[in-house]
This record gives sequence, structure tokens and C-alpha cells, in this order.
Amino acid sequence: MAKPEYYYGVHSVESLLELEPERVLTLFTLKGRDDQRLKRVLELAEPFGISVQQTGRDRLEKMAGLPFHQGVVAAVRPNPILNEKDLEALLKQSPNCLLLGLDQVTDPHNLGACIRTAAAMGVEAVIVPRDRSASLTPTARKVAAGGAEKVKFIQVTNLARTLAQIKDEFNVRVVGTMLDEKALPLQQFDFTGTAVCVVMGAEDTGLRPITQSQCDQTVYIPMAGNLQSLNVSVATGMALYEACRQRQSV
Repeated sequence: MAKPEYYYGVHSVESLLELEPERVLTLFTLKGRDDQRLKRVLELAEPFGISVQQTGRDRLEKMAGLPFHQGVVAAVRPNPILNEKDLEALLKQSPNCLLLGLDQVTDPHNLGACIRTAAAMGVEAVIVPRDRSASLTPTARKVAAGGAEKVKFIQVTNLARTLAQIKDEFNVRVVGTMLDEKALPLQQFDFTGTAVCVVMGAEDTGLRPITQSQCDQTVYIPMAGNLQSLNVSVATGMALYEACRQRQSV
């Protein structure tokens, strides 16, 4: 049997119990905690006969890897890792979907925040390179607040090559966020009509040149004052909101 993964935090565990309760092996709760939020988690678990163990704070911190577990940790049967073939299957099933690509975003907090926004804005998959990128750690899942169970997380060997492939085979338009001489203001790009992949760059370096070369169009977020950059998760939220706004209005 594969080693279990650990989910922690009320929102993350609630979402898991609502969407994939069959994956939950055991719930660990903080001994002495008894409040409405925890009762809701236990109510969700009860119909599935999930084992519940009360335990101390130290053990919860060890499983979560951090002290910010909110008094609940779930030991979970891991899902298979999704890859390029899963992305192809998704595009065949949803030919006009909205995708998010993250180019070497290495901070799990930023990854989790991007996934949370992606789930809220109707993104069907988040695509990341397998190397030099954050993965779905317990921290990323906690920050995603349930979004990781609603959006497919796809790890690919080579992000630029994958973008080239989905452009060629599935007519996906790739739009990258960066400030260059060809970039359009975000709101001037047409996000409607076909599948679109919004690609965001790393926290410090932005989009790599090899990724830029696969962008059909670059866009930038107009800002007042002298500020020229935003945290990647904030910028992702703004870009996806505009994409979602346009796609819902047609």
C-alpha cells in the first residue's frame, strides 16, 4: 500500500470529505477540541465509517509538518499523479476549457493560493512542470482551502513542449502575463470562443524565454503609480477574474 498523504485544516478536510470521502483512511483530531467546525467535519465522516482518533498537538504537528493544522489532520489514500495524457483526455472532453499554467512557481503558499483562485474562476486544470516547481504538499492543499479537490493538478515533463502540443493538437490559445512591447492590457485580450491557457511566471524571474516563445499573446495588468509587479498569486487572481468575466458574459 502506498504511503498515505496528510491533509490538514478545516476547509481542506471538509472539501475532501464532500468530494472524495473514499480516499480518507483516518481522521486525527486535537484532543479536547469540541466546536461547531470540528463537529461538521465529524458529521461528514460518520456515514462512511471513517476511523477518528483523538491525539495530541505534537502528533498533529508532526503529520502536518506545521503547527497551523486547525486541530484536524486526515490520512488519505494518494491519488495517481496526473500527466500529459490526462491533459489530452481533459481537452478532448472539454474542448473550450480554461487552463492555468504556472512556470516554475516554487512557493507552496503561492501555488495553493493560485489553485484556490483557479477553482473559484472555473479553471479545469492547473499545469506545472514536474521539476523546479512546487507540488501539492500539505501546505499547498491547506492554502488552497479545498480548491485542490476541485481542479485537476497536472505535472508535465516540459511545460513549453506541452504548450506547443496543446496549441497544435487542440487549438488552445496560450496567453502569457508579462510586460513587453507586444503585450496588450489584460482586458483587451479576447478570452472567449476557444480553450485558453493563462500562463503565469515564477515569483522572481517571470516567464522563461522558452515559455514566452509558446505564447500566442502576452498581456499585462495595468496599474496606477510606479508599481510594476505583483505577487504571482495576486496577479493570477486578477488575470483569471478577467478571463472568467469575459467567458461568462457571452
